[in-house]
Amino acid sequence: MPSTELLIAFFATTAIFAYIPGPAMLYAAAQTMARGRWSGLTAALGIHLGGYFHVFAAAAGLSVLFHAVPPLYLAVKLGGALYLIWLGVSMFRKRTDAALPLIERKSARRAFFESVTVEVLNPKTAIFFMAFLPQFIDAAAAFPVWLQFVVLGTIVNLMFSSADIVCVFLAGAMVARLRRSGRAQRLMQRAGGAVLVGLGVHVALQRS
Repeated sequence: MPSTELLIAFFATTAIFAYIPGPAMLYAAAQTMARGRWSGLTAALGIHLGGYFHVFAAAAGLSVLFHAVPPLYLAVKLGGALYLIWLGVSMFRKRTDAALPLIERKSARRAFFESVTVEVLNPKTAIFFMAFLPQFIDAAAAFPVWLQFVVLGTIVNLMFSSADIVCVFLAGAMVARLRRSGRAQRLMQRAGGAVLVGLGVHVALQRS
């Protein structure tokens, strides 16, 4: 494994990246605002599990393929962006219902599968792992390079997920105060949809 000094730099840099607000945190917050804290937590879990796709893909060299074949990267990026926009628009169109507990349970399951899909379709995550992790890989270490990728990638994924969970609880605290009002509930749902549409447009317009 890398030296102690390198590992300290790795943890410090990962923490900085993890707690800078990004698409995953905003996505989890949007789900919380639109569907409740439980849906936000299951969305964070889905993002976390989807992140392992990119961890193992980075270890296998899939990110190199994205760099080598730009049309593939563009296709996956646009697919993920369109999916985010579709989720956001669907939140705008969905009606609120008084039976909140049942809706939240059903929506939580949906949020989980949606968030896995969103994360898997996010090539930016793959590029991040491929660009970031090699800085802390020691080719001369006793462990093979692919195993170092998996171990370090898992640590990165866990740290990013901790930031997503913090964001969910902060959004949930705000939602709890506004939940009593049906009008506020509709506004929260639309705000969550707007965040998702904005994320989708942002991803689609990014050049790399």
